[in-house]
Amino acid sequence: MPQEQKPYAAPRLRVERRQSAQTIRRRRLWVAGLLALAVLGGTAAAYVHLNGNLRTVDLAPEAAGAEGRAQEGPINILVLGSDTRSSAADCKIGGDCGPRTHATSGGAAASGNADVEMLVHVSADRSHASVVSIPRDTVLDLPACRNPSSGLMTPARRDRINSTLQDGPNCTVSAVHRLTGVRIDHFVLVDFAGVVTMSNAIGGVQVCVSKAVYDPYSHLKLSKGSHTLQGLPALEFLRTRHGFGDGSDVGRSGAQHLFLTSMLRKIESAATLTNPVAVYNLADAATKAVTVDTGIGSVQSLTELAAELSKVPSEQIAFMTMPTAPNPRNSATVVPAPSAQALFSRIAADQPLTSPKKKATASSSATPEGTGRPSPSPSAGTQGLPPAVTTASSQCASVSRDRSVTLNGTAMSPTRAYRLSQDVPDSAP
Repeated sequence: MPQEQKPYAAPRLRVERRQSAQTIRRRRLWVAGLLALAVLGGTAAAYVHLNGNLRTVDLAPEAAGAEGRAQEGPINILVLGSDTRSSAADCKIGGDCGPRTHATSGGAAASGNADVEMLVHVSADRSHASVVSIPRDTVLDLPACRNPSSGLMTPARRDRINSTLQDGPNCTVSAVHRLTGVRIDHFVLVDFAGVVTMSNAIGGVQVCVSKAVYDPYSHLKLSKGSHTLQGLPALEFLRTRHGFGDGSDVGRSGAQHLFLTSMLRKIESAATLTNPVAVYNLADAATKAVTVDTGIGSVQSLTELAAELSKVPSEQIAFMTMPTAPNPRNSATVVPAPSAQALFSRIAADQPLTSPKKKATASSSATPEGTGRPSPSPSAGTQGLPPAVTTASSQCASVSRDRSVTLNGTAMSPTRAYRLSQDVPDSAP
């Protein structure tokens, strides 16, 4: 395991002078949006309402955070997506909420498994950031955890990392800290219903798929090309695993990265941040959707954290999936690959996964279609790491070519399933 990262107060660099005019304008839009929210609140009523939406949990002592202060060093945030069906809204969009067994839902029905696990690292000087997905079916040695509901201790064991959320987010924080050696400052847990309300609040999220896809498991059905997803279709996209990549959780992680980058672009857009109603609706939806640690358990703390995150140039945010290897004991699961430690060591050392932004030239200024931003290249010393997907990319989610879905008892590719399911309506036009 890499040496545990120590918090430090790095000197503030004048990042603004090195950033492009486009990045500075984007930061000003963030400020304008936050001011609009404050003006809309007018009195303390809106502030109290939004604070009341937030659910908070104390962070585990072994992964202590920043106690709500604006960070001066690196920031590490664990973002979790829960497949809980604990509320009527979650049951409606999450599928079966019938009789529970330990093998299928059991304790997970109340506490949920971690359907999404992303470690977000923001550098001390705010010049770069990385988002690393940890596949939910990763098997590793898990720590002993006390269940916050029952008070009973779950013993240390070797199991899927997503099962740790059944003992609360602290257990997942501890497991990720143990896996990566990276100090976790904060966590954000988003539930199913939260994905729906947040995508609705911003008017949908644009995604692209490389081929027609139909995944009968998640019910996602899209024709080839770009689509704007909100509500249930947005959730279907995020949950689809059989339809993307190799039909595993790794393929789903790539699609989730693309969805997240598109959502960030939409949130950062002038159409969102200069519209007070849109800002308030987004803030209301977001605060209702999340459970956070007490260190960021207020609107003021979240606003301060958002201001820090917004300093990072979007073209210097690298998205990666933790390298994995097949689990020889269970083909349905994976284990961390040896190269995963090299990735986490770079994060713990606050090193970028992309190279610093260079001035565009006639030969190097090509940009992904429709983005107007140069694509980043791997940073020196990143050889052997998996390729990054960043916010600068307009890449489409890669639809699986394998027979990864089953339709009427027959295994086939998601594209063939789409062609054979003309009676099933598309998730979005």
